[in-house]
Amino acid sequence: MSGQVGDLSPSQERALAQFRENVQDILAVLPSTDDYFLLRWLRARSFDLKKSEAMLRKHMKFRKQQDLDNILAWQPSEVVRLYEPSGFCGHDREGSPVWYHIIRGLDLKGLLLSVSKQELLRFNFWSLELLLRDCEQQSQKLGKKVEKISTVFDFEGLSLRHLWKPGVELVQEFFSALEANYPEILKNLIVVKAPKLFPVAFNLIKPYITEETRRKVLILGGNWKQELLKFISPDQLPVEFGGTMTDPDGNPKCLTKINYGGDVPQHYFLRNHVRVQYDHQATVGRGSSLQVDNEILFPGCVLRWQFGSDGGDIGFGVFLKTKMGERQRAAEMTEVLASQRYNAHMVPEDGSLTCTEAGVYVLRFDNTYSLIHPKHISYTVEVLLPDQTSLEKIENSRQASRLPHPPLWPLGPQ
Repeated sequence: MSGQVGDLSPSQERALAQFRENVQDILAVLPSTDDYFLLRWLRARSFDLKKSEAMLRKHMKFRKQQDLDNILAWQPSEVVRLYEPSGFCGHDREGSPVWYHIIRGLDLKGLLLSVSKQELLRFNFWSLELLLRDCEQQSQKLGKKVEKISTVFDFEGLSLRHLWKPGVELVQEFFSALEANYPEILKNLIVVKAPKLFPVAFNLIKPYITEETRRKVLILGGNWKQELLKFISPDQLPVEFGGTMTDPDGNPKCLTKINYGGDVPQHYFLRNHVRVQYDHQATVGRGSSLQVDNEILFPGCVLRWQFGSDGGDIGFGVFLKTKMGERQRAAEMTEVLASQRYNAHMVPEDGSLTCTEAGVYVLRFDNTYSLIHPKHISYTVEVLLPDQTSLEKIENSRQASRLPHPPLWPLGPQ
């Protein structure tokens, strides 16, 4: 049995009755007390009563901390309203609201330099509460229960800048909070225009979502506009996404409903860098250099770094070894990222590159130009691997888009 209202086994019915009894002391302050709401928490913990109760009670603390009962009266700051690329637009064929996310317009660094991480998280909780309120309104309008949200992720323009570590950590924290406090509300996560970098990005998020949520990720191929119409009727889908909906002035992007974001102007910045914690510290002696080796086993991996320095600027470049098992001088290696001096003692540096071939990539910190001052550096280096399942799904979707009736590709549990 699915564990949904109207499709409960006898044991599930007993668990629901006992669960209601177990949380009797907080029923009055829950956002809803109907069976639909309580079953969400039971399904999220496979009808384990103790785990479901602990999850719900922890959520009530979260609701109080975030003031979710009053959050719809909150207004985000101007920079978030203008540059957070998302929006609620229309309803799917079953009446659920559709939440759009436009990745190419997402400037995570600009946003985090302009507002706190807490405000960006709060904006997404505010959005979720708006969507849930719409679900209630749809339930009344349609005369049936609407409790789930459809999401469309437009990944066109996904690039290495979106893999900036503090930004990714923000997204990871949001998905953790989503799973812990809004269980069972996502109907699907539809991905369109997924580029080659998508499997790497997805692999960073995958540990923070449940297997059930992973099964809801659908990657559409080259004919994604036609495929979207299976989920959303044309009059509820913006022209930009293959439907017929426009703004009142005829704009095909529905800009009054969906914010497409963009680069955040610097006049919004409140700080010149985001504080980060580093994994390693080292001293680069005067007139010397430090090499950090990273073995890349197959093409498509992303090498990501952050570093800061004390005592002055520091040179930095990335090289690929031409001989294995021995230290090589810079001139003996293949230069991948040209070495240059960075004022990392003033503003921390970060960057990344996609490794086009296997081998040992060397991050080289260069202080050979300084014959008097050693440099103290702090750094973090990571190798980001692509999610193999989504990599296969993207390739399958591209091939299937050439078929008369291409299938959809859910990611499934991994």
